[in-house]
Amino acid sequence: MNIEQELQAQADKEKAKHLSQFFKTGKGQYAEGDIFLGINVPIIKSIVKKYYKDMSSEDIAFMLHSPWHDYRFAALQSMVLQYEKVDEDRQKELVELYLNNLEGINNWDLVDCSAHKIIGTWAYKTQDISQIIKLSDSHNLWQERIAVVASWHFIKQGQYDLTLNLAKKFISHKHDLIHKAVGWMLREVGKQDKKVACDFLDIYAAKLPRTSLRYAIERFSKEEREKYIQKK
Repeated sequence: MNIEQELQAQADKEKAKHLSQFFKTGKGQYAEGDIFLGINVPIIKSIVKKYYKDMSSEDIAFMLHSPWHDYRFAALQSMVLQYEKVDEDRQKELVELYLNNLEGINNWDLVDCSAHKIIGTWAYKTQDISQIIKLSDSHNLWQERIAVVASWHFIKQGQYDLTLNLAKKFISHKHDLIHKAVGWMLREVGKQDKKVACDFLDIYAAKLPRTSLRYAIERFSKEEREKYIQKK
């Protein structure tokens, strides 16, 4: 068997129906038309572990162009696992592969499992955030989310300016999925350095979308949460 055959063998129509609803694939929704085999994430990851080392850029690109969401998730998992183990030349190839196939990275779970581990890690390594800024300027929901989530790697290294600047940039964004991503990253900043997060919130809490603020202060004490909520 190959990776496609193993994925197909795990297809579950009932699970696929549930996932189609959960990931908002209906008409006019953010993932309109996406289709699922209905495979649980742990199963996809276990299958990927068998094959990722031998997957070429062509193999990965083929799966990223699949109509099946599960294939695209598997392709990104393969890229993440490869990236962690290969030399710098191959890492650069994987970054280019990712950026050349953005149309296949088109739901929040696909972004969230990969952006910080590939785009963020490479940008930090090279200290070049130009591609992240370009993504943030794209006016494409998924590319904007990639930019925000990619900044997570910088947060983990104690560098917060990229995240804070993106949070300011998207302060008037209309989509809830960006509000959530921004709030999530602000929460991660707070986990690393609470003072940095609080200094930002002291200035911007009143302007942040309510969802962003709620995510950002989730781990704060009740009194602290109330302080910032009252700024709205």
